[in-house]
Amino acid sequence: MIVDYNSKGSILNPVKTLSFFTRKPITEPIGHRDASPTYRGFHVNDWEKCIGCSTCQKVCDNAAITMVRIPDLPHDEVKGVRNERPAIDYGRCCWCGLCVDICPTASLSLTREYIHTCTEAELDSYFILPDPNGIHKKHFEKGWAKSTDSDLVDLERQPMAEMEPDERLRSFDEMVHGFDDQQAIIEASRCVQCGMCHDSCPTHMNAPEYIRAIWEGNFEDAVEQIYRTNPFSHVCGRVCTRRCETACSVGRRGDPVSIRWLKRYALDRLDHETIKRIAHRGRASTPTGKSVAIIGAGPAGLTAAYDLARQGHAVTVFEALPAPGGMTRYGIPAYRLPYERIDEDVDVITSLGVEVRYNTRIGTDIPMADLEHDFDAVIVAIGLHLSRSTRVPGSDHEQVQGAIDLLRLIRLEEGKAFPEPYEVPRSVVIIGGGNTAMDIARSTARLQLKIHGESDVTLTALEALEDFLADPVEIRESTEEGVTIHDARGPREIVIEDGRIKGLKTLKVESIFDENGRFAPKYNEDDELFHEAEMVVEAIGQMGDISVLGDELTERLAWRRGRLQTDDGGQTSEPWLWAAGDIVTGPDVVHAVADGHRVANSINAMLNVEL
Repeated sequence: MIVDYNSKGSILNPVKTLSFFTRKPITEPIGHRDASPTYRGFHVNDWEKCIGCSTCQKVCDNAAITMVRIPDLPHDEVKGVRNERPAIDYGRCCWCGLCVDICPTASLSLTREYIHTCTEAELDSYFILPDPNGIHKKHFEKGWAKSTDSDLVDLERQPMAEMEPDERLRSFDEMVHGFDDQQAIIEASRCVQCGMCHDSCPTHMNAPEYIRAIWEGNFEDAVEQIYRTNPFSHVCGRVCTRRCETACSVGRRGDPVSIRWLKRYALDRLDHETIKRIAHRGRASTPTGKSVAIIGAGPAGLTAAYDLARQGHAVTVFEALPAPGGMTRYGIPAYRLPYERIDEDVDVITSLGVEVRYNTRIGTDIPMADLEHDFDAVIVAIGLHLSRSTRVPGSDHEQVQGAIDLLRLIRLEEGKAFPEPYEVPRSVVIIGGGNTAMDIARSTARLQLKIHGESDVTLTALEALEDFLADPVEIRESTEEGVTIHDARGPREIVIEDGRIKGLKTLKVESIFDENGRFAPKYNEDDELFHEAEMVVEAIGQMGDISVLGDELTERLAWRRGRLQTDDGGQTSEPWLWAAGDIVTGPDVVHAVADGHRVANSINAMLNVEL
């Protein structure tokens, strides 16, 4: 039969439909029938995989998903885990499957289960909190689930171009090149806007916002979002410890989004004057007449200065060293963080009217009592510029150096194409497994290659390699540059013959902490190694030079395990004195920035009360 679909049909067609009213209705029995292998039935959610990131909620155009807090589940912002799980309103759901396709952890899926009945009084039973057992707590096979064809999450980050090891060893030039435009767009597109990075960051940065702005090509908006929480943006775009990436939901199955490198990209795309103009937005137009003194021009002190200056207060920073930046300048090698990037961050801050007095040591050049008398508030942000010692036999030898001391010597040679700040030995042993240990090991290898034509650097640490405190990237790059690493080795003795260091004896570490979690290393006395070297460098920790406070003030202040004790706003036991940064929270750039904000807010609240 040929059917003419263009025909308008008979005028009797509507009458024919009346015949259906005389037919006997047929009711199919309600029961299970197999659905297709990719059927989109009811949701299930693996609560062990789910981290409560709410990406499913954000992607749902029908607002069918609500995040429900489950108090008994773990909640850890640092690790990127929320105690929330998605609930589905089946009165709104259209079964598009986007929540499954976008789920970063692959915890959500749709089963082949499709039958659910309820009485009129149970209409809210269509609002379901999916778990691994399904809507009726029966097993139904998966229908629509994440697959390589439907996965909307890009699991591979864009590769970051950098110098080859042989090339980077021959200079202190910045070794990482940064993203090009195409790489940045692709990397930004990987972000699912879950906000886990915002929660985990000590400054609670607006990373989803600036990443979206990068994807849209709006670099001014990206930089404005960055400066809302971080005036040390060039610095953190290069050396931040990036807790945000540890918490990134995309990293659960693949590589986390390169949040740090995207920050660097946005800033590198704008000229410095434009960045300054953006940073000045929202500053107070009228001075308050109040003044604040800050001791230390590191990230904590200068972040506080930035905030206080924007709030209209007069700020004077006193810095004992000849240039600003604190440990970011004098503790991080130039191949990771070029001088000019620190200077650009500082210039943004000083352009707000912040005065920095260099080569001025409080307690020596200016008494602490003068600051108390002349300013409305004082902040101590002196950092941790002193190295700790192992105190093993021989550690008092003149050729046993602290890593922080040597790094500062190298950085003080600012202006030289290649620093030669001290008599560099042909062989060196480093004690320590953190980033500082890697920094001095790699810096020493560069100096040795320049001066002696070859490098010989050995690094030993108490921890097993997988437990090193150093960034895994730092460890990899150190080995690429020829540093020999011996993990799980504890220093026993620095061997000295005829007044000169011959090397370091180490023992195999069996455990580092006792049953109560206290530091109490145990060694295998039968497993000893000798590491030949002309110099030993200790990189086992840092402490602050509290001599700036003076004996009397030091006695009056409250302390906690060698660090200044403060309240939630950073105020010490002395009502005129606040403390911020490494001296309070320990060594970490982004924590220091967050601490600077915290202290500035506390002081601003106090000063406004007095206005």
